Amino acid sequence: PVLFRDDEDTFKILIATDIHLGYLEKDPVRGNDTFVTFNEILDHAQKKEVDFVLLGGDLFHDNKPSRKTLHSCLESLRKYCMGDRPVQFEILSDQAVNFHYSKFPWVNYQDGNLNISIPVFSIHGNHDDPTGADALCALDILSCAGLLNHFGRSTSVEKIDISPILLRKGRTKIALYGLGAIPDERLYRMFVNKQVTMLRPKEDEDSWFNLFVIHQNRSKHGATNYIPEQFLDDFINLVVWGHEHECKIAPYQNEQQRFYVSQPGSSVVTSLSPGEAVKKHIGLLHVKGKKMQMQKIALETVRTFHMEDIVLADHPDLFNPDNPKVTQAIQAFCMEKVELMLDNAERQRLGNPRQPEKPLIRLRVDYAGGFEPFNVHRFSQKYMDRVANPKDIIYFFRHREQKEKNDNDLNFGKLVSRPTAEGMTLRVEDLVKQYFQTAEKKVQLSLLTERGMGEAVQEFVDKEEKDAIEELVKFQLEKTQRFLKERRTDAEEEKIDEEVRKFRESRKENTEEEDEEVREAMTRARAHRSEDAVLVAASSDEELMDTGMKDTGDSDDGLPATVRRGRGCARGRARGARGQNSTARGSSRRGRGSTSQESATSSRTYKPVSVPAKNMSIVDGRLSICP
Repeated sequence: PVLFRDDEDTFKILIATDIHLGYLEKDPVRGNDTFVTFNEILDHAQKKEVDFVLLGGDLFHDNKPSRKTLHSCLESLRKYCMGDRPVQFEILSDQAVNFHYSKFPWVNYQDGNLNISIPVFSIHGNHDDPTGADALCALDILSCAGLLNHFGRSTSVEKIDISPILLRKGRTKIALYGLGAIPDERLYRMFVNKQVTMLRPKEDEDSWFNLFVIHQNRSKHGATNYIPEQFLDDFINLVVWGHEHECKIAPYQNEQQRFYVSQPGSSVVTSLSPGEAVKKHIGLLHVKGKKMQMQKIALETVRTFHMEDIVLADHPDLFNPDNPKVTQAIQAFCMEKVELMLDNAERQRLGNPRQPEKPLIRLRVDYAGGFEPFNVHRFSQKYMDRVANPKDIIYFFRHREQKEKNDNDLNFGKLVSRPTAEGMTLRVEDLVKQYFQTAEKKVQLSLLTERGMGEAVQEFVDKEEKDAIEELVKFQLEKTQRFLKERRTDAEEEKIDEEVRKFRESRKENTEEEDEEVREAMTRARAHRSEDAVLVAASSDEELMDTGMKDTGDSDDGLPATVRRGRGCARGRARGARGQNSTARGSSRRGRGSTSQESATSSRTYKPVSVPAKNMSIVDGRLSICP
């Protein structure tokens, strides 16, 4: 039931999280799903005449969205969020503080050059967080264009002060707090060390409705790889929790802190796991005074997802592992199950013409007990025209069979109650740490720490920081060399080994110092990348200038290699010169980079980029880090 009428004292806020624009955008069937649903979300905002839209992070799936994704997002925001309808609320806080990192530190609807009818406020998530030398993210592009208000960004890694955006509509006042995604272990430690502070208004602090938007792990993925709700301040009224994809949008009250938590979940299925099979919703939040009401709105354009589990050992009457034809029987049984799920999906779609035609189907088969899996690729061929994910309909897994254990041992059977690939998301840094902890002694890390290396690999994989690992190795090598020089260690391998081991252990215990090392290394990597970009851009300009000045004839076959190095010319010759001789093709390929001879003919000089040797060592090359 609707408790609040639409009046001058009631805020109407549309809430959504984890839209993941651009997910599987190249898939011929599912490529447009995220864009269609984003349009539906904004269409709801427009028709219900909300005061503003609040997004809880991961608007984009990729850290560097494609042009198609950015274009579709801009198109939707411009279509639904610009217009003549006046905005009914005002901002009381200092916007220079709320948007201090922006070149335009004010909310977009107050910009005289823009005509905004529905403001959008968003924090960043872990998929679209700031990266690079300038620490920019995709949301900053939207913010600079005046289509979105990016808030909740923390620039300090030592102390976080969360300053709210203070909103007022009639007699209702909202303090909107936001905190963009931060690595969970780091934020956990900062909460424990009392380094996170939520600032409150000085005047009438009890008259504000305190709304907090966060994008972190809510469920426990490790000892410190999540944020317990108890860490949050108890003066908060409602927490909108992003990052978790299972829809639990109905506000749930924390018994200890007494605030409510709403977990809207994602608006697109990004993993074929049980949490994603829950029906997707967005929320329409009404706030009047200190009271609130959350109205669930089912999304109609989301592709349906049906999922079932089969345990073959639970059907001894149907399947006997000793039967030579048991595999055919299992395949026929799975086909029957898939057909039933398809029939169920078709019945659901009859009442909703906006729903995509092909559903997502997942059948998880536990084949423990002596059974063998069948060929899933051949099985999937039968459903190419009926299912949106034909290549991964069937997922075979096998529970570990429990051995006889005494009462003091762990029950590992419970720990593997569901398959790893389905039950949890593995992080890159966790895999690196796990690898080195279980590796043989000869490939163990002797200088670097598993945690530091894990974060560097994550930067390399997720953020495309190609120099991250190299810079971390160089930085920690230099630091260890300084330590050994200060200790004046004798040049004996055993003593060096022992000192390095002690130094490494001391760094592992001092997690804050290790964090500082990783941050410094990442800063170096970003600066290195920016330096390379400037160098490449300047080289390209020179190449074009040289080509334009010297290449005046119809053909450049008689010119030296230094003249024929324009990038456009070289690429054109490389692609179209298949019939030419190998000499010409080789020279066109050389046009992509500058040789020492070329740089000697250049009219400008550039700082050379140093390329480290493959094998680094501590003293005279005797103690290697990596083979």
